[in-house]
Amino acid sequence: MRLWRKQKRFADSIISELLGNANLTPSDRALALELFHGVLRNLSLLDFWIDCLRAAHIENNVRDILRLGLYQLFLLKTPEHAAVHESVVMAPQKQRPIINAVLRAATRQRSELLARANAQPLFVRTSHPQFLVERWQQHFGAEYAEELCKWNNRPALMYGRINRLKIDPETFLQLYPDARPLAGNPDFMEFDTLPAAALDSGHCYIQDPSTAIACQLLDPKPAEKILDACAAPGGKTSYLAQLMQNRGTIIACDRDPERLQLLANNVARLGAIIVQPLRNDWTRDHLPNEIASIAPFDRVLIDAPCTNTGVMRRRVDVRWRLRPEDFSRMPNEQFIITRAAFQLLKPGGVLLYSTCSLEREENERLVRRLLAELPGLRLEAQTDSLPFRDGFDGAFAAKLVRVA
Repeated sequence: MRLWRKQKRFADSIISELLGNANLTPSDRALALELFHGVLRNLSLLDFWIDCLRAAHIENNVRDILRLGLYQLFLLKTPEHAAVHESVVMAPQKQRPIINAVLRAATRQRSELLARANAQPLFVRTSHPQFLVERWQQHFGAEYAEELCKWNNRPALMYGRINRLKIDPETFLQLYPDARPLAGNPDFMEFDTLPAAALDSGHCYIQDPSTAIACQLLDPKPAEKILDACAAPGGKTSYLAQLMQNRGTIIACDRDPERLQLLANNVARLGAIIVQPLRNDWTRDHLPNEIASIAPFDRVLIDAPCTNTGVMRRRVDVRWRLRPEDFSRMPNEQFIITRAAFQLLKPGGVLLYSTCSLEREENERLVRRLLAELPGLRLEAQTDSLPFRDGFDGAFAAKLVRVA
């Protein structure tokens, strides 16, 4: 928690690095993940309880330990003696009396604290920024906004897409019998634990079913030329290669060299041989010759950078990074990227714009702006995935055709 608070790094990056350097048993590893993610998902609620228990100022390092202790006591329902003891011993000697006193008081006042929490506004009870909850209440209504907040606080289920470039579903299930096929979506499986062998062999890729919407709506064909403008880490890219039966060309771009290398590693492991990774920043005027020489493209996928409000269940610290101004800043960047990539689309070609955002500014309103400002563009189809309605991550996709 201290590293996340001080270094301003993404939570997943921090915990992956720490666990990678630690020699933990699988059960201890799972507990560490649960505590880290659980505290981040419940920050406002935990801080509410801390403030109820102690009016005096609490320094941040002590607050971090109290958050861990209260999460175990009230939400994990860890036995009281274990939760208190483990929290106390992890603190420096001079801080132990405060931590012990606060957590002991919490155990005595459990019923009262739980009741007081239940009477708090939704943004406190579910630990979301107030401005975010209010915009969801306006957009979706109070009931669905609450469902969305609760969805974000549940541990994410694990899904994987079968990589048909290397294996068929029947053989996959024979090799990995713990996998459970998803009804109505034969390319995807649900797992209880990470299928390490299947991942290492390139037989599957960890991916939420909502990510397939954009690829299926784009509907790429074998032998076509496809531009995947914002491709890293490569889940959609490799799915496009599968849909194309590994025939044709996919130019897969990203502006970050580390993410581009991750993409290259992923598509290589999955056997997507038609993918050519290239670094490019669409917000700049320069276009690499490698891209210009291949254009025009039959289809363009723009899986745009976004606020990620549809995937908060998986990206647990996104809610604490967002600011109100992001909802005006991101659409401008999305428009610039889309306008640049649109110039490389052939007449009659398909442009697929997608996000993992739930926000109208980044989705429906952005599409309306594209139609108004990019001549010769026609909307053919539009769809979305809403967690509280569909049971998967949030996603949006719009299929547009260049008619001139």
